[in-house]
Amino acid sequence: MNNFEYFNPTRIVFGQGTIANLKHLVPPSASVLMLYGGGSIKRNGVYEQVVSALTGRNIIEFAGIEPNPDYDTLMKAILLGREKGVDFVLAVGGGSVIDGAKLVAAGIPYRGNAVWDIVTKETAIKLGDALPLGTVLTLPATASEMNGTSVISRRSTEEKVAWASEAVFPLFSILDPTTTFSLPIKQVRNGIVDAYAHVLEQYATYPVDALLQDRQAEGILLTLQEIGEDALKTPPDYATRANFMWAATSALNKLINKGVPEDWATHMIGHELTAFYGIDHAESLAVVMPYLFWHQRQYKADKLVQYARRVWGLSGEGEAVIRAGLDQMIQFFNRLGMPTKLTDFDIDPDDAAERIRARFESRQVLLGERNHLNPDMVAEILRMSR
Repeated sequence: MNNFEYFNPTRIVFGQGTIANLKHLVPPSASVLMLYGGGSIKRNGVYEQVVSALTGRNIIEFAGIEPNPDYDTLMKAILLGREKGVDFVLAVGGGSVIDGAKLVAAGIPYRGNAVWDIVTKETAIKLGDALPLGTVLTLPATASEMNGTSVISRRSTEEKVAWASEAVFPLFSILDPTTTFSLPIKQVRNGIVDAYAHVLEQYATYPVDALLQDRQAEGILLTLQEIGEDALKTPPDYATRANFMWAATSALNKLINKGVPEDWATHMIGHELTAFYGIDHAESLAVVMPYLFWHQRQYKADKLVQYARRVWGLSGEGEAVIRAGLDQMIQFFNRLGMPTKLTDFDIDPDDAAERIRARFESRQVLLGERNHLNPDMVAEILRMSR
């Protein structure tokens, strides 16, 4: 097992009716910038619960944070927060709203040249540099509610960039599974696939004798496989949605990655697919990951065999069992209604391969846990997704 440090200051408040706890979690004197998306929280009752719990606080609302939150939108929220003198940020929504809120929390007190420098890591945001942040999660997927990572899009330049800082771990996150009951089935599907891919990015690398982390990762994968199809059923079942919500949070709360190598190549390629073609984040992962793993089977062989055996109960050796395990992954995604080929989205694999190869080449990008996946290899992987 590799050396590691573990830091996670986020308080999780889990269960039905827990939004009311906001009155104890947000300081009474706080001036709160409340961020949310397209207004679904006003239709499903979450907005009313939040506002009721925050009675007596000064609340400034900012709506309209889009999926894959856009930098220009977030800059408007930052300028509003500065103008109103807010000292607390509350995100009510899914991973996009929470990711955006992290940049807003860091950006309001930031006095550098451009807030985009935070995203591009040209400016390090240290612990204490950002405003305090809390979240009310309504869409399980990214685990942004329990980590310090954020992904921001800049549509004007066709970019999608991940950044991270200990300064933007939420102080608390409220996870009430009933907030998911009104979600469109597509969003539930995306959340399951997103969480599943998060686990594999931290698991399907190479062995370092991290026995507990492997079993924890496998447990999350098995849970998502067990409840995945049931989570899509209507009317929703509380126990199923509760397990989905906690599995998605556990997939990327910075626990199963301790002391192990991580990949994240699928995510980096997927970000470019979203930036260039606009497909959902989870969709971009599903059309890359199976093919990337097969392309990299020589380097990931031990863990891919372990995945096939422990997670899917398969037997066999070498490439045969690896292929069978990846086929099971694809079939699982398909059973959820998730396409697994670029051509399913009318994206030309050759066009995607060349556009992303050229961008990575211009940035001298190398990906993967061994830092050896070059732009030409990325193009080969994308061409397989047909």
